[in-house]
Amino acid sequence: MSQAHLGYESRVNLGSYYTPPEIVNIAWQMIAPYVRSQTTIIDSACGYGDFLRSCGQAITIGCDIDETAIDVAKKNNDEVRFFQTNALCDVSRTKFGIPKQSHLIVVGNPPYNDRTSLIRHSIKDIDFDIDQDIASRDLGISFLRSYNKLEADLICVLHPLSYLIKPTNFRLLKEFTANYRLIDSLLISSWKFPESEKHTPFPIVLALYERDTQGMKYSFIRSFRFRIAGKDNKKRAAPIKNQQGVMSIGDFCFSDFDYITGYVDKYPKKKQPTYNDSLFFWTMRDINALKRNRTFVESYSTNTIVIDKRKLDYYAYVDVFKRNLHRLPFYFGNCDVLIDDNLFKQYKSVFISDTVRHHAFLKKHFQIKLIDEQQTTSGLDTYFKLLFTEHHV
Repeated sequence: MSQAHLGYESRVNLGSYYTPPEIVNIAWQMIAPYVRSQTTIIDSACGYGDFLRSCGQAITIGCDIDETAIDVAKKNNDEVRFFQTNALCDVSRTKFGIPKQSHLIVVGNPPYNDRTSLIRHSIKDIDFDIDQDIASRDLGISFLRSYNKLEADLICVLHPLSYLIKPTNFRLLKEFTANYRLIDSLLISSWKFPESEKHTPFPIVLALYERDTQGMKYSFIRSFRFRIAGKDNKKRAAPIKNQQGVMSIGDFCFSDFDYITGYVDKYPKKKQPTYNDSLFFWTMRDINALKRNRTFVESYSTNTIVIDKRKLDYYAYVDVFKRNLHRLPFYFGNCDVLIDDNLFKQYKSVFISDTVRHHAFLKKHFQIKLIDEQQTTSGLDTYFKLLFTEHHV
């Protein structure tokens, strides 16, 4: 059930969002093979208790900071042990009555709320205590750190894919990644969640982690094959099952592609001089940011890159890429712009022609004969189908 008793601002700050039943069921399918007679299962941000269910002899625990949510959850399930408390403060097994020797599984959809993000920034006001050793700018990262502090044996939770694929976020999880290894995953669009349907979709991962002293490095994540949920691409291969029998429609690996990072500056340089003939480009974060932001701009600001004109062709490429984002499924949202450099060089005149058609002031900076619109459209279609392969929408 939706957290109907909370207003919009409270839902944002507490991260209290409804999880569709089919996703809850998939999470339980993923953990079911690991449940033992001495297992304790906990959702430390349980809300109304959607993830809580009895499982044989296993002990099930629900916890939430929201007293009303706990009262509702108690009515929904009388076989669960409930705690109304802040799960990020004084974190320990003792707090929840979990024996040190107990096999512990964490399941759920913990809050994520990046206080530094500009999205809904004006209403973010996190004011509850968090243990200093797990505190972070993002509640979701604090929750993952708390599971490490509980020494959970298995973790099956939803969180933004950006926690794993963005190097800065991955470094914030260094205590967690030193002790856990991703063993299964399913990529889900944020549009699966009713409260997110009006916003740009971003990839959420239902991640299954196992405690492992070898941990995982960033290179492990870049090479990990993430399974994909949904039907974003009808051309995709027939659904496949993982070892737990969970269905997906193929997989996705970040190391299958090259990215624009190695070819252009994504962010402004400090104290970079400008001249009368300087060209400017808006800061590039990831593909979803590119959807919202401009590309070429005609005046300088703190958010603009002063273009190295030796790399102008690649900035033209990003400009055209933005107009073709409808070709990409949701799970690329936190990635950098994709590129195949050798293929791009074959189609460079097509990209430049399209850029000049949309930004006439750039024409004098390119020394090539422009291609007509019909040939440009055909060339771009061929390039992007070859680049995205089976991921092309």
